[in-house]
Amino acid sequence: MRYWAAAKAAAQVAEEPYRAATLAEALAGVRQRHADLPRLIQVLGHSSFLVDGAPVGGRDHASVALTEGGTVEVLPPFAGG
Repeated sequence: MRYWAAAKAAAQVAEEPYRAATLAEALAGVRQRHADLPRLIQVLGHSSFLVDGAPVGGRDHASVALTEGGTVEVLPPFAGG
């Protein structure tokens, strides 16, 4: 999991590993691991995601499969963009 901008600030780390089969599982892991960081949980709710460089868009997160060693990028809304 790689965090950008406000997500990085809220997570207090730039990236961290997760074991998950789907994006939904990975995000559940983030929420569980960082239950003490409510700002991160809030930012996740407004973020877009890239999985191995491909935009997730409006797809159901439970249907987005993750690859071993792959990357999920958390992209919060950016000002002016």
